[in-house]
Amino acid sequence: MRPIPIILLLLLSSASQAETPQQIGQAYAAEAKVTASAQRGEAFFRQRFGQNDKMPGCTSCHTDNPLKAGEHAVTGKSIRPLAVSANADRFSDAAKVEKWFGRNCKEVVGRACSPGEKADFVAYMSEVR
Repeated sequence: MRPIPIILLLLLSSASQAETPQQIGQAYAAEAKVTASAQRGEAFFRQRFGQNDKMPGCTSCHTDNPLKAGEHAVTGKSIRPLAVSANADRFSDAAKVEKWFGRNCKEVVGRACSPGEKADFVAYMSEVR
């Protein structure tokens, strides 16, 4: 009966270790072998890619102000703010971050985003006030 509590404790401790936006951004920057740039991240956020008529850029759903809630351009579903200062849960789970970059980059950019673009994007969203 002793192994069950130990396993339970291990599961609980690993689940409670959330990552920070800085850790996630640093991981992307290390993969890309670049220093993340909030300035490049903002330019990427504001760029119009034109791959999708309803979602030509990030701001199509997330608004021009990452501190504000957005709305999905197709479904109308509400989207919490992208900026970490307005949404503390943003960029705190590496698997979720990668999932959403995968979906959004494919739909909006028309390709997978590079690790450098992801690092820059996370850096910008971490600095917006």
